Amino acid sequence: VFGTMGDRLEAWDRPGTSGTAGDEVPGPRAYARRWVFLLVVSLLSCSNAMLWLSFAPVADTVAQHFFLSMEQVNWLSLVYLVVSIPFGMAAIWILDSVGLRGATVLGAWLNFAGSLLRAVPCLDVRIPNPFAFFMSGQSLCAVAQTLVISSPAKLAALWFPEHQRATANMIGTMSNPLGILMANVLSPALVKKAEDIPMMLGIYIVPAALACFLATACLWESVPPTPPSAGAANSTSESFFHGLKLLIQNKAYVILAICFGGGIGIFSSFSALLEQILCANGYSNEFSGLCGALFIVFGILGALLLGLYVDRTKHFTEATKIGLCLTSMTFVAFALVSQLRGQTFALAAICSLLGLFGFSVAPVVMELAVECSFPVGEGASAGLIFVLGQAEGVLIMLLLTALTVRRTGPSFSTCQQGEEPLDWTESLLLLAGLCTLLTCVLVLFFNTPYRRLEAESGGPPSSRMCAREPKIISPTQVPPLETRGLTSPAGALQETPDPASLLKGHSEWAEI
Repeated sequence: VFGTMGDRLEAWDRPGTSGTAGDEVPGPRAYARRWVFLLVVSLLSCSNAMLWLSFAPVADTVAQHFFLSMEQVNWLSLVYLVVSIPFGMAAIWILDSVGLRGATVLGAWLNFAGSLLRAVPCLDVRIPNPFAFFMSGQSLCAVAQTLVISSPAKLAALWFPEHQRATANMIGTMSNPLGILMANVLSPALVKKAEDIPMMLGIYIVPAALACFLATACLWESVPPTPPSAGAANSTSESFFHGLKLLIQNKAYVILAICFGGGIGIFSSFSALLEQILCANGYSNEFSGLCGALFIVFGILGALLLGLYVDRTKHFTEATKIGLCLTSMTFVAFALVSQLRGQTFALAAICSLLGLFGFSVAPVVMELAVECSFPVGEGASAGLIFVLGQAEGVLIMLLLTALTVRRTGPSFSTCQQGEEPLDWTESLLLLAGLCTLLTCVLVLFFNTPYRRLEAESGGPPSSRMCAREPKIISPTQVPPLETRGLTSPAGALQETPDPASLLKGHSEWAEI
């Protein structure tokens, strides 16, 4: 009721409109099919992450069956980081220029084609070089990731109303770590012997095919007919290159991108090296897998709770700074406790807290990036952080592995590589120090207005949610009504007008 009243009042306020039903300007509207779009993007992101790390948990079995080295198998995962750096910028342009639907459909087909190409060496036909097919398939999936990873922020901005944006972004963003978790659980469960590898690769094709079908058949348009908010109406109002220029000149965005990009790199290094760090001090691979699972599960749980909180309060900056401060303290604890033996309960708790504090902040930071860079497109603001995070992740991993040395004292290693265990003490202290440094820079120097929220609250009535507060018209604001019988010469007796004739032609005022 209030929404209809607001639309009619807005029509009266606009010059040249009569306020009749045919002249009404549609207000913000949320469409039910936005949840279908979110389902497709989430499924695609989850499938892509599953394909990313499907080889890692069974690397030794894959290497033995296809006569590959461990370095080759590791590159099947590292190719995601390498490909995302050059192709990330092209993905940003596609997302903001071609549109959300086109980018999602293209990413779905690349992801599906990559999953099929990986299965070619498992056919009955003799394949002379299986690594070439594995690497080609993984490369296609890596290109698809650049299109998928930045989609949740743009989808939330274009299709969801203000009070659901952070939650929608959280669901889409957390689908990626959910896929990582499923890959770490499914691959070891499916591959008990080398002959099970074809079955594993075939099972991973199913979600990729489903996401491709849904993206092609169920997504009809990039933007809804009527935007859900004023921010959505002004989305991608800047051209691609001009938008990048504005991002580089935006001090707050640069600080956020560098600091949280470093955070993405730290968490990528932590996830990739966790098993090697723990096995050097006598912890089993099963326990390392448990810590990785707790890290992701508590991260998804924390993201859900934090997304709901931020949707209500809009405390993006406060939530980000507090979360990263708690993450830094937890990383310091991990760097110290992981070098001790027999601390299974403490390490499990620390990994859970790392996910709860650090992983959960990711969707909030993506929303914050859009807020501080508006009206630059969401694909550019979120995608550039992802590209920086991947680049910083490669540098951090190279630096951490370069600082490791062979352990000289008594060895309690449970590592399976057959080599002397490595000492990760200096690398972990560097990781904790780097996390603390980036957090301090963000806390001390980052400050920004919420430009998108300000644009929505300061726009015309139709761009604000009229259901929140109806516009009240005082009697003194009602314009005089020109009716016969009230304009007789001075001193003449004016006939009493009929009430219905007073309001004739002013049905909107009668409804108000």
